[in-house]
Amino acid sequence: MDQPVKLAKVNRVLGRTGNTGNVTQVRVEFMDPEGGGGGTGRSIVRNVKGPVREGDILCLLEWEREARRLR
Repeated sequence: MDQPVKLAKVNRVLGRTGNTGNVTQVRVEFMDPEGGGGGTGRSIVRNVKGPVREGDILCLLEWEREARRLR
């Protein structure tokens, strides 16, 4: 049951979202595993539950969907 994963580095913390503010919206840039960790240039907005800050590495099980922007 090995699922492919992608690593993404948090570039910016955009804000808090959710009914109680327990979800953080961040902009992440995908990392290239063959290139020694350099970014591929593609970045998307994701929602993250739990503590997160700039420079953190996220392990994404699903990487094609992008979160809606905060209003």
